[in-house]
Amino acid sequence: MFGDYSISDLGAILAMQGFAGLILFSVYVLMALGLAIIFGQMGVINMAHGEFMILGAYVTWMTSNAVQHTAPWLFPGYFFIAMILAFIASGALGMLVEWALIRHLYKRPLDTLLATWGLSLILQQAYRSIFGAREVGVELPEWMMGSWQATDAIQIPINGMFVMGLTILITIVVFYILFWSSWGKQVRAVVQNRVMAGAVGINTEKVDRYTFGLGCGIAGIAGSAFTMIGSTGPTAGQLYIVDTFLVVVFGGAASLFGTIASAFSISQTQSTLEFFLSGSMAKVITLLTIVAILMVRPQGLFALKVRK
Repeated sequence: MFGDYSISDLGAILAMQGFAGLILFSVYVLMALGLAIIFGQMGVINMAHGEFMILGAYVTWMTSNAVQHTAPWLFPGYFFIAMILAFIASGALGMLVEWALIRHLYKRPLDTLLATWGLSLILQQAYRSIFGAREVGVELPEWMMGSWQATDAIQIPINGMFVMGLTILITIVVFYILFWSSWGKQVRAVVQNRVMAGAVGINTEKVDRYTFGLGCGIAGIAGSAFTMIGSTGPTAGQLYIVDTFLVVVFGGAASLFGTIASAFSISQTQSTLEFFLSGSMAKVITLLTIVAILMVRPQGLFALKVRK
């Protein structure tokens, strides 16, 4: 016996905690993939990334309300429409921001930090003015409600399984785009040598704009997934931005493989520790562990090797 728990009960609880960690891992990956593209591939410190996520969450909420009132027969599948609209809205805003602001600040990372921090505050106030200060929740279709009974003691939420499936799909698509498509080759060429990429005919400005838009669009999809596990408010994005940067830096700023490994390590460690300790203490131990590892390996878990 472990306290009031038998070994079987403890195993079931740890399995549930592990699955909760996988749901947190899914949100981290969706957020961090977009940030890894923007920060790791472009060198832009986007402090407004959380607000692009919340834009996707608000688009999902508006789509839910619109479908319920105008086309209730579409409601069971509205979430797929909402994700597409969230990607388009966040990606379009991202490309506008890149054209109006970011393109003037390349090679000045500290300036991008300050500029996007100001943009973050502007977007938060815009959301507060448009949608109100109160948090809003999304009503899920009936097929997303409830749990799947894995064993007599383990229940797995269906919406959590959906989020994980969505994360796997988005990750595969992003890897295909960046590593196997012709556009992805252009992105990596611009990252490694912008001058040479321009000399061989690659439109580097267009690549930058679409890359930034892709990263912000993925954040919008993360916002859609976020509506399943939390309420949407003007400042909700700030709750995840620090953890997302931590995931990207710990994994290796320019490594998508490192981003996934880092998100899994952090989410599982934090979720497991929360069973034995308080949530804040689990967070502190996780952060201290990451800081200690980064002191030994400052380049992160996976370092991108480039030709010098």
